[in-house]
Amino acid sequence: MPQPGPANTTSHLTTFLIVSIFVIALFPSIFVGIFWAPYNSIAETQKSLTLPSHSRGSYLITDHIVSSLPEIKSYKTGLLNLFIQHTSCALSLNENWDQDVRADMSTALDRIVPEDKKGEGLYRHDAEGSDDMPAHVKSALIGASVTVPITNGRLNTGTWQGIWYLEFRDVKHTRKVVATIQGEKM
Repeated sequence: MPQPGPANTTSHLTTFLIVSIFVIALFPSIFVGIFWAPYNSIAETQKSLTLPSHSRGSYLITDHIVSSLPEIKSYKTGLLNLFIQHTSCALSLNENWDQDVRADMSTALDRIVPEDKKGEGLYRHDAEGSDDMPAHVKSALIGASVTVPITNGRLNTGTWQGIWYLEFRDVKHTRKVVATIQGEKM
């Protein structure tokens, strides 16, 4: 009977490695499942939301977002990204208590990006009205998305922060927001 020695040990190790590579090649899902197991609590969800129709102005929509996304409560930690699918409005995080801040923001943006009500040729793109091109510029300045951290099932905003919807057109429009949540479930 042969004695176990270095040659037999090497032979067993080689056989184990060859069989392991063969199993991984034929059944990669088993391999991925074993090594991905610690990350199984990571989840994501995506929804399309419709915002209440508004004409020009800045509107606090935090409560609307939270009530439309009960899934937030199931995340231990994560991120909520909101993306507005339009080019003449914007989303922002800002003051949530004093309504004058929202009015002042609209006034300030109107000063920064004026309309061409006198037809002086401020903008080439004017087929949709004097408020359209300024709306595009304001949207580019403010942005089409916000990302808010989620901690223990709640949006982790500062005390005075809220999610704003800024509408830059005079006529009311229906606006869609894509909400994406990524994070660790509870």
